[in-house]
Amino acid sequence: MIGLAFRQLVRLYDVDCCYTPMIYAKNFLESEHCRFSEFSTSSEDRPLIVQFASDDPFVFGSAAELVYNYATGVDLNCGCPKSDVRAKGFGSFLLNRPDLLADIVKQCRARISDPDFTISLKIRVQYPLERTIDLCRKAEKAGVSHLTVHGRTPQMRSEPVDYDAIRLVKESVSVPVVANGDVTQKLQALEIAEKTGVDGVMAANGLLYNPALFAGFEYTPASCIRDFLRLSADHGLPLHLFQQHLIYMLRDLTTPCQRRVFHELSSRPAIEQFLEDVLLINDADCLSFRFFEARAPNMDSGVRGGSEHSEGWGVGREEFRG
Repeated sequence: MIGLAFRQLVRLYDVDCCYTPMIYAKNFLESEHCRFSEFSTSSEDRPLIVQFASDDPFVFGSAAELVYNYATGVDLNCGCPKSDVRAKGFGSFLLNRPDLLADIVKQCRARISDPDFTISLKIRVQYPLERTIDLCRKAEKAGVSHLTVHGRTPQMRSEPVDYDAIRLVKESVSVPVVANGDVTQKLQALEIAEKTGVDGVMAANGLLYNPALFAGFEYTPASCIRDFLRLSADHGLPLHLFQQHLIYMLRDLTTPCQRRVFHELSSRPAIEQFLEDVLLINDADCLSFRFFEARAPNMDSGVRGGSEHSEGWGVGREEFRG
């Protein structure tokens, strides 16, 4: 669901680098529809790293060549813990094949020698940690540009993030290391960076709930809501994605009753009316809200049953359409 419009939004709030969602490299190579629907960018969408799933050095390298002129780097996802991804031999399943990962990096670098074009890995930790260190050192020797380390194993979900493991990885390699896992506030990100010594901190779900977190906002500010309304209109974001993003952003700013009403809205005008009627956006750029029951009869034109959550992508100027 994270497309160009959302990437442009978070860039307004102190995000330094954005990743695309994970794209299956083989599909990207073979399907024009996949390239059209799953990747769009613009000249302002930089730095941008395109994230691929692959277990084949040739396929990954070929996909990297396709996006070379439209991105600043590619990343091999070796961290996704979803069972369907692992069943295909992708994501965190690849942690069991460190030599293959090193070969993928090495062959990709042989095909794209530009040192300014990054080739990175996103991984999860494994125990004993010697396995993780061995994988990272092999990747470093193969020419990896940087490593992003999620401080949980593929089997862990809500368990505490192992920041000591991330620190050990940082101390064991010379390439930049980025910490990942449960980042929801700027102060927390700074504390993680100090604790681990990493070169950067990545947020994923935290940015969905608060796209302005790296700018120091505790909750999604009014300015961010306004910017999202503008960007989503500029890029023609499909209604279900427009609404889903707002559901995330407003989660901590609305009552359960308000959220139920919001879920049932079925048009952009109704959604914008809800924001105007129920949520007060003041000049101090903080989102205030009334704790009262928003009444559906006031929004008759925008009430529907059911919900829709399929994925889609924004469309930008100067798009890449391979």
